[in-house]
This record gives sequence, C-alpha cells and structure tokens, in this order.
Amino acid sequence: MTSVSVRHVSPAFRTYAGADSLSALAKELARTSAERVVLVHGRSLSRHPGALELVESAIGARRAASFGDVREHSPVDSVQDAADLLSRTAADAVVAVGGGSAIVTARAAVILSAEGGAVHDLATRRENGALVSPRLNAPKIAQWIVPTTPTTAYAKAGAAVRDLATGERHALFDPKARAAGVFLHPALAATAPASLARGSALNAFAMAVDGLQSGVDDPLAEAQMRHALQMIATWLPRLGAEVDGDVGVRLMLAALLSGQASDFVGTGLAQPISHALGPRSSAGNGVVEAMMLPHIMRFNAGRTDAGLAAVAQALHPAGPDDPEAAIAAVVAFLAASAVPARLRDVGLEAEALDAAIAHIADDWSSTRVPRPASANELREILRAAW
Repeated sequence: MTSVSVRHVSPAFRTYAGADSLSALAKELARTSAERVVLVHGRSLSRHPGALELVESAIGARRAASFGDVREHSPVDSVQDAADLLSRTAADAVVAVGGGSAIVTARAAVILSAEGGAVHDLATRRENGALVSPRLNAPKIAQWIVPTTPTTAYAKAGAAVRDLATGERHALFDPKARAAGVFLHPALAATAPASLARGSALNAFAMAVDGLQSGVDDPLAEAQMRHALQMIATWLPRLGAEVDGDVGVRLMLAALLSGQASDFVGTGLAQPISHALGPRSSAGNGVVEAMMLPHIMRFNAGRTDAGLAAVAQALHPAGPDDPEAAIAAVVAFLAASAVPARLRDVGLEAEALDAAIAHIADDWSSTRVPRPASANELREILRAAW
C-alpha cells in the first residue's frame, strides 16, 4: 500500500437544481453587480418560447441583448459575432442557455471579447514539439449556465471552436473563463431532443470511464466518477422518445460530476478521437466517444487494471472486477443504449481515419492519457473500430 498525496483544489462553482432553481439567478447577478447581461442561446430554443421566457424573466431588466445564432460545434464566425456583441453592449455578464455548443460559444466569446485577438493567436498550439496554451491575462466577465443537455462543459475552463473552412479545431484555455455556476431546470431539460440528450450523457459516461483509468490516485475525483457512472446507468435507460425534465436534470448532475472530476485526472484517447471524428460523423462527438471506449479499454489493459476494476465495480457491484468484466459491462451498456458498434455505421468513411490522426495528436486532451498512442497504434485502433 502506498501513501496518498493529493492536490485537489475545487474552483468556486454554484449549483442550483430543480423547478425553483432559476429564482436564484437574479440574486446571483445582483451579488456580482451585473447590470448588462447578454443572453446566448441556439436557434432551436425559438421553438420553446416558454422555456426561454423563464430565463429572460429571471434576468429581468438586466438583459442588455440576446445572441441567438449559436451553431453546432461553435464555428469561429458565430463565436466572433457573439464576441462582437459582448463588446458593443459593454456586457458585464453572460447567461448561456442550451447545450454544449451554446456553453462553448459563450465561453469562447467572453475570451475573444476580453483579449481582443484572433482565435489562432489565442489558441493552444504546438511549439518545439509540445502543445502550449498562451497565457490570457485580460479579466473575464462572469458567466452563468442554464443547460438543456447533460454536457460535461458546465465547469470547464476551455472552449474549442471550429474553423469550417479548414476543419481545424482551435482550443482556447483560461481558468478565469470558468462559469460561476449552473441552473438545472426541468423545463429547460425537457426542450432538448432525446438524441442530443443521449449523446451528451454518453460523453459524460465515456469521460468517467476514461477518467477512472487515469492512474491518478485522487479519491475525491474517483468518487465523483463512480457516482456519475452509477447515475447515468440508472437514468439514461429512462430517457424516452422525449426528455422527461426530471430525468434530464438527474443526467445533468451526473454530467457535472464527470466533467468536474476529469479536470483533476485527465481523460483517455476516446475523447480526442471523438473531437476529430465526431464532426465528420452522423452521430456527434458523444456517441463516437462512447463507441471508442471498448477499443481504448483493451488498448489500456495491463496498465490501467485497477481503474478498469473500478469501472466494473461501478457498473456491476456484485460481479467480477477484472479488465474483461469491465469491458463487457461497458459493451453491454452501450448495446442497451442503442450505440452503434462500428464507426462505419455512423457515416464515417475509411479515408477519414488516417486524416484524423494528426488532429488527434494535436488535441490538448491527448496529453493527459494513461497510455499515449503512436500514429501506427492510433491507426490500428481506428481500423479495429471501423
């Protein structure tokens, strides 16, 4: 037995959940002296005016403007438009309403409006063979999140935006850009398409499975990831053709646990692979990430057996906890969740696999994995998954 040495510093973050959660939003805005709030949301919320009105009413007279042109994968032009609006209105706070794209767009816009530079100058880049994130020194305005999907993006400090012309993914990172808190409301959860909620929950599931294999001895983060897996295993099967708001909120809480824990332990190769292949697929990042789990678990086996045992224990407490049992438990859960088994089943052509390898290597999340993969090893993993 070895002694434990843990550094676990939890950033300030306030969580409100339930049908009365939004009643605290006005108080939080007042507490931070916010007077010029910009509401950031996607186009799809226009189909749910009642849900959007709940948020607008909670913000009240503090709302200075709304940005309703959030788009999937947070393309650079949309993010820049949002940043320009923040600058023009002299915004002192942002409320992001929606799924991962709305949250990431708002966070990236806050960074761009504060720093005043171009995306490629502010983004993580490779220098002398290593990935380096520039230090972004400008103060950042407060952000609050009212999500519609169970995404792990709530408590993150990074924001990845996509250049549609080149297909490049630019990652912006600034701890000062973390949201101040989240309001998990069942009426907002019920607005999400079930497929989108399912894909987001699968991302949270994958992040917890990969995080438990990190090898980082942090019992606090491990407790979050174990409970996230148990919550998702319990509540995802209850997600029907339409999202029940209370089920959605439970999945949101699980996603928050998974996302917070991953900050302390890192992730696995499934995440950078999904970043590279998800936008090219018909399924989205979360589903692709989940599809990759069994392949990455097999690749990690031998180095991450204690973590694989933790996965098996979380999913089947009374069963065996060897690596094969963990892989079998994940495969069974994915099959029960109607996750396709092969990359070709989600519209990915074989030619896309080789093109993705360079993108995977340049993804910041690939720097914190328990077993790094060479280009040839990545090629073998992707071909096996295809």
